[in-house]
Amino acid sequence: MSLNGIRVVDLTRIISGPFCTQLLADLGADVIKIETIGGDPLREQGAKVNGFSWYFAAYNRNKRSVSLDLYSDEGKSILRQIIRSADVLVENFRPGVLDKMGLSIPELEELNSKLIVCNISGFGASGPYAQRPAFDFIAQALSGFMSVNGVEGEPPVRSGLPISDLVAGLYGALGVVSRLVDRPAAGSAPSGVQNVDISLTDSMVSLLSYMASDHLAVGRSPMRSGNDHPLVAPYGVFETADKPIALAPSNDGVYAKLLAAMDLQHLHSDPRFVTNADRLANRGALRDILEPIFKSAPGDHWIALLNKAGVPVGPILSVSEVFEDPQIMHRDMKIEVDHGDRGSVQMLGFPMKFSQESCEVRYPAPSLGEHSSQVLAEAGFSQAEIDAFVQNGVLRQD
Repeated sequence: MSLNGIRVVDLTRIISGPFCTQLLADLGADVIKIETIGGDPLREQGAKVNGFSWYFAAYNRNKRSVSLDLYSDEGKSILRQIIRSADVLVENFRPGVLDKMGLSIPELEELNSKLIVCNISGFGASGPYAQRPAFDFIAQALSGFMSVNGVEGEPPVRSGLPISDLVAGLYGALGVVSRLVDRPAAGSAPSGVQNVDISLTDSMVSLLSYMASDHLAVGRSPMRSGNDHPLVAPYGVFETADKPIALAPSNDGVYAKLLAAMDLQHLHSDPRFVTNADRLANRGALRDILEPIFKSAPGDHWIALLNKAGVPVGPILSVSEVFEDPQIMHRDMKIEVDHGDRGSVQMLGFPMKFSQESCEVRYPAPSLGEHSSQVLAEAGFSQAEIDAFVQNGVLRQD
């Protein structure tokens, strides 16, 4: 893959940072996961099989693990030596922690002037909230994201998934790749350490999309509309004879196809539904017409009929059902990875598909400290030094 030959020192834990470095690893980078002697807390979270967290496995494939006592001077010295040969350093500590570890930007500049440093935090490296503790839930709340989810008149609703962690991880990987593309050609003078500052909250604000645009245009906060689209009607969840379906006729042309497929062309002349603005104003009345018709036949009937007519519609699948869906199976969005004594681990597949090269699992998620000796040897330490580090408790080797 395109990041072959790029070495990433990964000082992250939990989700946002590990997801960022997993993306880089999936694209071919050599990711060295630096863990404390106790390991990434994610190792102990989520459902376990044979004592192994599949949650951890899902975010840490294609990485090598080094376990260091980062509170000791020796541990910090070993880390600095590993950083000397790296291209990228990714961390998701609170701002200032890296400085306290003796790895401020000026100190990193002395170690490795070609380094790209990506910091992922709740609020970013600067600003009045920079030192506040933050997790995904807080970012969802403070960014305005929660305020647009749910039904008007009821409390705001968070995304069921840790969306801010995942989006921040994506932005972190994208930022790193952009700096890698932009760095000086081999043989030219290094440009100095480049910093990529990613905030969970910024990431969520960036997703406000047309809701932010409309607010900035007219100064009004959007109302919550549940599963209905705030700008288009009819667009939402409709009950059928046996199950709900998601219906998305996004413009007048697709709306016309919907009416034709359901033999409702007479609604074109109904003054309540002529334009999208009319349909929004009379959304409830239009639903009262459509839903009894939908309830007259099973969901699969409507999905087949409307898709054939060019109207986007689909089932609302559970997570269990997703992995049995023929499209998801065809796209290999569930893969199985051999983890040796821990058995085979099922995990999400690769969302990026390439025409010439494919993402692949080169390494399963590592045991804690599995590659400690290997990575230290690559960094120039002798076997005697490595053995002494293990004996002194500075280094853990599985």
